[in-house]
Amino acid sequence: MGTYYEQLSLDERSAIACLRAEGHSLGKIATRLDRPTSTISRELNRNSGVQVGYKPAYADEQARARRWRGSRLARQPVLRQFVLDRLAMGWSPEQISGRLTQGNSSMRISHESIYRFIYAQIRRTNRYEWRHYLPQAKSKRGWRRRPHRPMEHIKDRVSIDCRPAHVNNRRQCGHWEADLLHPRKSGAAILVVQERSTRFILLGKQPSKHAQLVVDRIKCWFGALPSQMRRSLTQDNGTEFFEHHQLNPGGIDTYFCDPHSPWQKGGVENTNGRLRRYIPRGTDPGSFSDEHLQGTRQPPQQYATQMPRLQNPSRGLLKTPVALEM
Repeated sequence: MGTYYEQLSLDERSAIACLRAEGHSLGKIATRLDRPTSTISRELNRNSGVQVGYKPAYADEQARARRWRGSRLARQPVLRQFVLDRLAMGWSPEQISGRLTQGNSSMRISHESIYRFIYAQIRRTNRYEWRHYLPQAKSKRGWRRRPHRPMEHIKDRVSIDCRPAHVNNRRQCGHWEADLLHPRKSGAAILVVQERSTRFILLGKQPSKHAQLVVDRIKCWFGALPSQMRRSLTQDNGTEFFEHHQLNPGGIDTYFCDPHSPWQKGGVENTNGRLRRYIPRGTDPGSFSDEHLQGTRQPPQQYATQMPRLQNPSRGLLKTPVALEM
């Protein structure tokens, strides 16, 4: 059967300081406080300052800090400020963690710890501005469930399960992923096509999500590429890709993800998440043009942890940083 141990109180620490200043031995102090001598010895050794000696308030603060098992970002203000500054500049938690690791910095933190800290602040403070620190500005994790759409009506649909296995390792050029980004529920959209190996991105403003307009734009882009750079295209089951079979005569194999499985074309989904920081939901499609889109087509900073030679984004995205409430 274990024994119950009660932590020293601030009053007891004040008594220890007074008795120690009067020159009493550890045994006498322990007797006066009805504590084991080892407790008094350990208290003085662990909670005494190098310059100030044993001070009750300082000792109580040190003891509390040791017992706290909260977030590292909450406990380390320098690291917290470093992380929040870069999140506000547009860095992702993965980028920050990767840069700290590759830079041999004394400060280290995992991307999961950053996500947990932000979500914990949302729960503690009920201030949803914290979500703007994250790439996709979501206040909760997970995908929102969407109604199932039948796929039998997609002509010549080929499942991603039939795609050659070597495409997954991203070593061969010419395999692309496509998606349509909607600033609003209706109206103009943004066609995003990304090469899986080089992460090269093609962006174009579409007047609508009409399937023929989408496939015409893709044929225009791919027509300017050599054959070894246009081998396959992976897309979701949206109506905007119904005319995909028009790409097959050009030597481009087309594949479709499983329902509700956007992670199967994770590269372009990640790019969409970055674009959402510049073009959030509800943006007026008339407020930007094709030329404006090219300004957001920067080198793939989302892969900076694998490609350390690339520079990180420096555009300030969070206009008003959220104050930390401890």
